[in-house]
Amino acid sequence: MNNRMNERFSNESIPKLLLSLATPAIAAQLINALYNIVDRMFIGRMPETGTLALTGLGVVFPITMIISAFAALVGYGGAPLASIKLGEGKPKKAEELLGSCFLMLLLLSMILTTIFLIFKSQILVLFGASPDTLPFANSYLGIYLIGTISVLISLGLNQFIAAQGFAKTAMITVCVGAVLNTILDPLFIFCMNMGVKGAAIATIISQTMSAVWVICFLTSKRSYLRLRFKNLFLRPKVITSILALGLSPFIMQFTEGLIQIIFNTSLSRFGGDLYVGSIGIMSSLMQLFSLPLSSFAQGAQPIIGYNYGAGNYSRVKATIKYCVIFCASLGLLMWSIAIFLPQLPIRIFTNDINLINLTMHLMRIFFLGTCIYGIQLALQQVFIALGQAKVSIFIAVFRKMILLIPLVFILPTFISPKTDAVIIAEPISDFCAALTCCVLFSLKIKKLLK
Repeated sequence: MNNRMNERFSNESIPKLLLSLATPAIAAQLINALYNIVDRMFIGRMPETGTLALTGLGVVFPITMIISAFAALVGYGGAPLASIKLGEGKPKKAEELLGSCFLMLLLLSMILTTIFLIFKSQILVLFGASPDTLPFANSYLGIYLIGTISVLISLGLNQFIAAQGFAKTAMITVCVGAVLNTILDPLFIFCMNMGVKGAAIATIISQTMSAVWVICFLTSKRSYLRLRFKNLFLRPKVITSILALGLSPFIMQFTEGLIQIIFNTSLSRFGGDLYVGSIGIMSSLMQLFSLPLSSFAQGAQPIIGYNYGAGNYSRVKATIKYCVIFCASLGLLMWSIAIFLPQLPIRIFTNDINLINLTMHLMRIFFLGTCIYGIQLALQQVFIALGQAKVSIFIAVFRKMILLIPLVFILPTFISPKTDAVIIAEPISDFCAALTCCVLFSLKIKKLLK
């Protein structure tokens, strides 16, 4: 198996290998996005209480993002390190990383479940639940938290499947949960008349089946890396390296909810509900547009990590080049649609002419920076693949925490109208972060690939 993996990662055509790894990852992300859309579609169509239930689920959404962020912390931290160890010809070290990550995910799931169950109602009120929506949010979250362990294992360990080059198998992990959830949602919500509780039960059953699928694969003979009982131990040095590398994707995911709250409150104060609806559409489109970019860059990680560990720097450079070219081209395509044809994606979400016209205006500002956003995202994933934790963390923090959030508060004091000033913070952050990322990459890559 190791010989087959070595042959593939070391000799196969890079464009072909990239597409074979990235295409299933892109499909999996899009399926996962569809999974969330379908989930909300069914809840929103519940008779009489659909709107309140959907609003309650919206309050729960930041909590589910936080839980997923911890899966990214461990999965995206451990899997690239495992790829490097495989490239170095140290499969036992790679399996030790897998075992440590599995144990870390178990411990984190117990901690998160306990904290959220104890302070469930207080957290939901803090996140915006009203007396009318709190019962729905409480019902959903109370059941969802039971499946925290399944969420963390399916999302976190799935990265170790992708890191070995089994992109299709990693895609199936997502498909198992998505398809099952789509079948169970209407069954539990409508046929069994369980409402929001039914949706939550369908979700945890689906996530549990995905987790079982991941564990079965990683303990089978098909996997190059095996999940073994003897490797279920924690060492401070290993934990530190995993958390350091996983901190960047953790910050990126964790801060998404925070940024959405800040945009909503600022635009609500300066423009009202129509502006809040508009930023909701643009944020959804940005997330949808970013999925192929991040998935392609993540598909390149195993190739970069393996060949970097093996000392095959010419293939590392070639993979980086193809990754950057693809992501830059796709980012430019996103920019073209947003600037010249914004009404096409907007109409997916609404037929309200006032909201469409406002969103078209704001979208041309909001998406200005996407013409180079693809380059930043590609290089950030490259840093993770090369094990450069500190640089990757700095870029994640720099764009959102140092630039975007302060600019949202500062720019309205100087620019009018204030609503446009809030939106302008996004492209300024994109341009500054992309240029900074390029400078850091040019300085670091020469030292890393000597």
